[in-house]
Amino acid sequence: MLLAFGAAVYFIMPNEPHVSYPFIAFVAGMIILLFGKMNFVLRGAMLVLCGFLYAVCYTQNFVSTPILKYSVRDKIITAQIKDIDIAPEKMRVLLSVPAVDIGLSRDANIRLTVPDDENILRIGDVIHAKVSLFPPASMEAPESFDYARWAYFNNLTATGFIVDYEVLQHKNSASINGLRSTIHNKANSFLTDGLVLGYKNAVPKSDKKIWTTAGIGHIWSISGFHMTLIGGWLFALFYLIFRSIGFITRRVPARIIATICAWIFLTGYVCISGFGVATLRAFLMTSLLFVALLVGRAAISMRNICIAFLILFFINPHFVTQAGFQLSFAAIFGLIWFFGDKNFGTNKSILIKIKNGFYVAIMTAIVATIFTLPFIAMHFSSVPLYSLLGNLILLPIFSFAIMPLVILGTICAMFGGHLLLNLAMYIYNFSLHIAQNIADMPSANLIMPHIPNTAFAIFIIGLLCLIFIRPVKDSALWIYRYANYILFGICILIGTTIIAVRPHPVFYITPDHELIGMVYDGKLEFNKARASNHYFAFNAFRKLNGESPDDTNTRRKCPDGICIYESKNFTVAYIQKFKPLQKHFVNLCHDKNIDFIVSYFDIYAPHCAHKILRGGFVIYENGAIQHTPFNRWWNNPHE
Repeated sequence: MLLAFGAAVYFIMPNEPHVSYPFIAFVAGMIILLFGKMNFVLRGAMLVLCGFLYAVCYTQNFVSTPILKYSVRDKIITAQIKDIDIAPEKMRVLLSVPAVDIGLSRDANIRLTVPDDENILRIGDVIHAKVSLFPPASMEAPESFDYARWAYFNNLTATGFIVDYEVLQHKNSASINGLRSTIHNKANSFLTDGLVLGYKNAVPKSDKKIWTTAGIGHIWSISGFHMTLIGGWLFALFYLIFRSIGFITRRVPARIIATICAWIFLTGYVCISGFGVATLRAFLMTSLLFVALLVGRAAISMRNICIAFLILFFINPHFVTQAGFQLSFAAIFGLIWFFGDKNFGTNKSILIKIKNGFYVAIMTAIVATIFTLPFIAMHFSSVPLYSLLGNLILLPIFSFAIMPLVILGTICAMFGGHLLLNLAMYIYNFSLHIAQNIADMPSANLIMPHIPNTAFAIFIIGLLCLIFIRPVKDSALWIYRYANYILFGICILIGTTIIAVRPHPVFYITPDHELIGMVYDGKLEFNKARASNHYFAFNAFRKLNGESPDDTNTRRKCPDGICIYESKNFTVAYIQKFKPLQKHFVNLCHDKNIDFIVSYFDIYAPHCAHKILRGGFVIYENGAIQHTPFNRWWNNPHE
């Protein structure tokens, strides 16, 4: 956890730190940790420092994604399709483009939207296309989602759309992605795409919104739920098979062979499911569980989850900033903490086993909801109020009906049989109707205020206190007996107070100075309609202002190309992109009522420099300015 905190500090810094030889410093720090003698506090500080240094080292030495600097229109490229993002609304393809075609130092991966036509693209195809490319959008506002950072760590150079194309050569790819494409084409079901192949956009947006509001949107991200079901089914199947073969079981216990076979088939499932962060976490945990079964150790323990955590962290420290990683580990940490010391026993009557089963199901939903709540509120700015009800009703349907039918139906579809997938679709529609009723209940989706990074960190510390601090149960002082609960409550109180007292900005502007947001009577108003080059900005501004992404905001036109925003403590003059500066700038500069001047153009005016603001920023009611980071490694990598 301390390593992760150190890495998180690096990723949220406003400026790139100047660290000489980070790899050597990291190795030296780890050697000191392993062999040096130091007290608990100093060791904790060293762990945070090592996490920080590893994130710096990994970013600057192990990732080499070329970054497109400027937008490019109507560019002619020849590229090969590496992957296809399956979605009902539109198709997006991941292309591998030679460096010479887009003027970069290395070959690049770009993700483009394909126009609707009758051509069927396949993974491995080589296409000749006219495209428009855009650099991944940088952070649009402080403490908002940084798409440029995400793209850099996911080896994505640019996004955009294809204007026109022709297929030069059809190829059948022998890669894992090629196999996924074959399964998709033969199954022809978004249930297979979502629950087997791991395509997160396969489910229609209208349906996915219902599932999310009902509290079980996580079902479409392949994680521990899927691994547990499929791993359990595979183990039971092979165990029954080998138990019936006496020649083998007289020499090797059936559980050992069943465990090995189940792991091999589960590895195949992970390969075709897309290797998502939550999927990798669940697979690592399942693998550790299988190893524990083989060597006769405790299968589910805090030690195992910590090992999985560290493996993923060292594979890519950027995982710690991603919602899938945080939600997945938050839930599993909470469940292992809660159920770790409980023994339900095996020599119980049928009624007691049924009672225990209901208890486990209910408490699993409650504990997972509590531990993931801060992360859901942080990343999605809303909380499904009836998620407990949705999980209790709908998860059993997915567990015992939809998932088995989809897995078996996908296998049958490879040989031309679609009966089981059709039956799964019928049950899916029935479940969707139930989810719709839950989503229609009053206040089903609570809009949450923006959670600052400081409050978020304190919430996490509170959860860690709850999990890792061991109370002295025999102590006469109640403060020691309930120390973990007390510290948890204090952290929650402090974090909530920070959220309540922190003011919202009243003026927003993107780093390119094309989009501004102004708050009037608590509601945002924008200077332009939504556009693709500011895809994330509108939602980022709404999130900071405590509004829903689905809200409709007024568009405020700027008279004569100049917007004047007046607050109690300051006045901002914004000059639009195509407005001549010479005619208006002198007057604005000498106007004593104007505190700040913002323009799309880079203005050089030494006598008015104190008024000119550059870059992306937000302004608070008291006139304080907070700038958006723009000079991080993923914005300006050193090639």
